[in-house]
Amino acid sequence: MFLPGEEKYWQNGISACAVCDGAVPIFRNKPLAVVGGGDSAVEEAIFLTKFASKVYLLVRRDQLRASKIMETRLLANDKVEVLWNTIPIEANGDDSVLTSLKLKNTKTNKITEFPVNGLFYAIGHTPNTQPFKGQLELDEDGYILVNPGSTCTSVPGVFAVGDVQDKRYRQAITAAGSGCMGALDALNYLEHQEIPVENTNRLQARL
Repeated sequence: MFLPGEEKYWQNGISACAVCDGAVPIFRNKPLAVVGGGDSAVEEAIFLTKFASKVYLLVRRDQLRASKIMETRLLANDKVEVLWNTIPIEANGDDSVLTSLKLKNTKTNKITEFPVNGLFYAIGHTPNTQPFKGQLELDEDGYILVNPGSTCTSVPGVFAVGDVQDKRYRQAITAAGSGCMGALDALNYLEHQEIPVENTNRLQARL
């Protein structure tokens, strides 16, 4: 999704990670909006109620795609309000932070200015793995498949780390950790190949 004003207010009111940014001061005790209708959006909306004065879930359709149990939890939370048939079309604010969204009703096409101090995207992620399609085994969502507990892909000597293979956490710290795993897996792979010993020693020294 790209909104007019998104670039200006990215990390100044707009985020793609409620867990990462939800607790920062600019969002505390402020009205916040979450875009999406699936389990991820519902989870993020509920999470943000710990910090926000009110959370608005912007749902494009007139129903959620989330599981029934997640929907029940959401609708039972007094700090959450679902705006059905609603999409954001513009982000507005002052020179530094987001202060409102321009919203559009997908059925009536009515446009309104809605005061919020945060917008969180929870509409799914598309991993940047297109160049590897047909070369490495991917799952149905485009993430690179790795052997459980490792970073080894379907091609020997090729290792995947970070968000291209992690569809659950997608955090900087977990990506850094998997980067270390990938380096160790690569070192182990090289140690079992017929290559000069000094090359593996050089790699090991960098770890």
